[in-house]
Amino acid sequence: MSDEVREHDHEGTADAISDPVAAVLVERFGGVFRDSCGQAVVYLDRAQLAPAVTALRDDERFTMLVDVTAVDHLTNSTRPLPDGVVGERFELVVNLLSHVRNHRVRIICQVPESDPTVASLTPIYGGANLPEREVYDLFGIHFDGHPDHTRILMPDEWDGHPLRKDFAAARVPVTFKGDPSPR
Repeated sequence: MSDEVREHDHEGTADAISDPVAAVLVERFGGVFRDSCGQAVVYLDRAQLAPAVTALRDDERFTMLVDVTAVDHLTNSTRPLPDGVVGERFELVVNLLSHVRNHRVRIICQVPESDPTVASLTPIYGGANLPEREVYDLFGIHFDGHPDHTRILMPDEWDGHPLRKDFAAARVPVTFKGDPSPR
């Protein structure tokens, strides 16, 4: 059975969710749950991301933000999404870990191309600083309230965001900061 089919078998409402942390997120923040190979995935509205992450830190004892990343679905119009989730060009993916609970949860937010903005998680978890800068630099998603919203990999004068699928693969020459041999 493929991962795609396995994921769809476990969508549900807060009453039917076997993962207690995901059930709290769905109930309090109106998310949509999906089990992905044994890991809880909750799709939230981007406006609910910071309040939900704060609740996970304060109420559910999630002590570590593992990663913040993004996906550009410009060329993936047929991706499977759970019922109740409207796909946008970008998805912001946040992975959190509770050492006390020995539990992980993934939060996914749809981010529209017309307004690629999400509240920064850096005030909640200081470790979000560099991953948010990387997502901004490579995808162009802006994090409101970020303390240092500058490029981290690309030269400051570089126009655009190289992980956006606006150009064919390998068609944009990129020289990263600190590259000893510019091409």
